[in-house]
Amino acid sequence: MKTAYELAMERLNKTAPTKKLTEAQKKEMAELDSKYAAKIAEREIALNAEIAGAAGEFEKERSLREQLVSERRKLQAELEEKKEQVRRGR
Repeated sequence: MKTAYELAMERLNKTAPTKKLTEAQKKEMAELDSKYAAKIAEREIALNAEIAGAAGEFEKERSLREQLVSERRKLQAELEEKKEQVRRGR
């Protein structure tokens, strides 16, 4: 007897079958992951240093934390967009 999850996955594969990625696509996506992980880490380090320097200045600290969250989201969105381009074959 199949679980609800297995049945749902079967229905999904009938309507939108999954595409297998080529080795080149997998490699390109891994490179994108690595590149964007480095970009995010770079921004986190820079902004965390600024946040530490703003200790006691609550408005500035809050603003920097919001900026960090915003930049992290922006970079994640860019990464997902580029990954989707790779999946489609550009």
